[in-house]
Amino acid sequence: MSTPADRQETDVGGRAQRVDARTNRARILDIADEVFGKGGESASTEEVARLAGVGIATVFRHFPTKAALLEAVLVRRFDRLREQAEALLDATDPGKAFLDFFGHLVADAATKIAIAEALLDAGGDSDGDAARASNGLRRTVGVLLQHAQQAGAVRDDVELPEVYALLVGTSRAAAHAHLDEEGRARMLAIVFDGLAPDPHTFSWPPSRLKLRWP
Repeated sequence: MSTPADRQETDVGGRAQRVDARTNRARILDIADEVFGKGGESASTEEVARLAGVGIATVFRHFPTKAALLEAVLVRRFDRLREQAEALLDATDPGKAFLDFFGHLVADAATKIAIAEALLDAGGDSDGDAARASNGLRRTVGVLLQHAQQAGAVRDDVELPEVYALLVGTSRAAAHAHLDEEGRARMLAIVFDGLAPDPHTFSWPPSRLKLRWP
């Protein structure tokens, strides 16, 4: 029959194991984010285990497959971005909040794209938890956009689908062109100029436009 002391020791040991497991899981995710963010599909779970200071069995105990690890990394990245966006919903300057976060997503894109491509290469589910987390981020960006429009900082004739397509396209362009901070700033200045309110709204396509081919 166990004594109260025995039960206490068991409880403490159990809690210690749970804390260790949570610590290991968080460290594995941190390292995997860095490793796959830099190496993409060529990075390995073995490298993650080595840099995290755990055995490969520990990695697979938390994440049974490489795809599961990559999806968890991507979900956490999307969730953190969404939380950052939610923290801006009550900003005193909604226009600046939206444009700054737009720029932040573009700067963050290279790492996210590398991880997403590695997930697809590992056979991950494109409609799984990562897609749902991505949609949560998209919805919050939509609210930031609405606030910026209501404040008169962004033109009111645009909607989330085209603005988000612009965000994705800008992000991919910046990532694949390996633009430095100055290059991204110049590109974003052009994009933001197009999103700025303009009393002389340019309509496309012009009704009388006729294309002539040689």
